[in-house]
Amino acid sequence: MEQIDSDSSAQERPLAIICGGGTLPFAVADAVRRRGRRVVLFPLHRLADAGAVARFPHHWLYLGQYGRFRRLARAEGCRDIVLIGNAVRPALRHLRLDWITVLLLPKIVRLFRGGDDHLLTGLARIFEAHQFRVVAAHELAPDILVRAGPLGIHRPSSRNLADIEYGLALIAAIGRFDVGQAVVIGGKRVLAIEAADGTDRMLKHVAALQREGRISLAPGESVLIKAAKPGQDHRFDLPSIGPETVDAAAQAGLAGIAVVAGQTVIAEPERVAARADGAGLFVFGVESPNSGGQT
Repeated sequence: MEQIDSDSSAQERPLAIICGGGTLPFAVADAVRRRGRRVVLFPLHRLADAGAVARFPHHWLYLGQYGRFRRLARAEGCRDIVLIGNAVRPALRHLRLDWITVLLLPKIVRLFRGGDDHLLTGLARIFEAHQFRVVAAHELAPDILVRAGPLGIHRPSSRNLADIEYGLALIAAIGRFDVGQAVVIGGKRVLAIEAADGTDRMLKHVAALQREGRISLAPGESVLIKAAKPGQDHRFDLPSIGPETVDAAAQAGLAGIAVVAGQTVIAEPERVAARADGAGLFVFGVESPNSGGQT
């Protein structure tokens, strides 16, 4: 059997980036190229931005084409893999399976019987069984992580800070069920918990509750809190925010967004700060609850 590369030799090879939607895959690719390493993108049909993909060497994939990926990644000399970008978990019947994936189907079916972290960690084990190594995007591009403190000109109030602490405790409590990286809290009242709908749809639901008068809090008195689940594999699916998150939070009448510094990925930080400042919202990186820092 072929031997797995040492860390040093693997880092000299091209990096394979399996791309979902959004701008983060390209931010990572640009950061890695600036450090002198070649990247090869493997964008997913119907998810990745074709215009942005065209700037890089790439091979398009359909979900379920693991055999195609394995063959092309090996031909490119890739051993390290980053999985990043927005994606919706597909139904098994919607996968476009090649022969190698069909052989792996019993394992894949078992992975679908659980939460997202269960699924992604299991997929990483499949890659690693075939001599690939799944690495965290932020290890290669640390600038994509949110830093501690305010991103723009606005800061959370003492009441907001209390809600942030409450929200972090809630995410930690429900995380063992492999659900939810985001909650909306107002006055220590739970207004929404993210599930399969995702953050943007959750915020649209909060906005609808505001319009219907089912939330009695005044605009600007609730907070979106995002954090990784306890025990989550940080190589993929870290919480993320971008300009669209700010827009959705503003439409939902929130005071701001709080995320865990060093454990949250941010797309287009300058645009995030500008939109938050324009909407009167704060975007704030809090210290990790496990770091001993204060919110």
